[in-house]
Amino acid sequence: MTRELQPDIIVNDRLGLPGDVITPEEYQPTATIEVDGQAVPWEACQTLNGSWGYNRDKGPDKSVDLLVRMLVDGVSKNGNLLLNVGPTGRGNFDPKAMEVLEGLGDWMQLHSRSIYGAGSSRYVAPTDVRYTQRANRLYAHIFARPLQYRHSPALTTSVGGQPAGTLTLKLPIHRPHVSIPVVEIFLTD
Repeated sequence: MTRELQPDIIVNDRLGLPGDVITPEEYQPTATIEVDGQAVPWEACQTLNGSWGYNRDKGPDKSVDLLVRMLVDGVSKNGNLLLNVGPTGRGNFDPKAMEVLEGLGDWMQLHSRSIYGAGSSRYVAPTDVRYTQRANRLYAHIFARPLQYRHSPALTTSVGGQPAGTLTLKLPIHRPHVSIPVVEIFLTD
């Protein structure tokens, strides 16, 4: 009946009906989700604290760092993050939840280009790095901090005038004050 009344509506699969969006609950898929060999839209349905509603005795289990990692990981696999946060009985968000959400918002203010309008990349990221891509911009999200150099041997296109082959990024000695640092790479191919 819903599709009869609103033919262009987008429905997820949580109702047990065929949906337009697949929504794995409380886990991150390990790869882009495919049905019959075709990538399909999906979003990881996560809670901030393991509860689908407000629980006064339970604060946020997920840190800003973890939420950013989940968001980036999903986008790197052509997915989305659907985050459930329950308000209190008075309609407010718990101060601890607000702190975590503000941290996520602060990260997004700096790095939204690597998320909005971006998706997976054809390039294979090194261990502990997630690539997202938007047009000729490749974003390397650095999950684990190497000593100073990050090698990307699978990047076989020319980057910013450098010849194709292994790309080596020289990172600053001091880690930036963000949950997940992002390097924007301009692709020329």
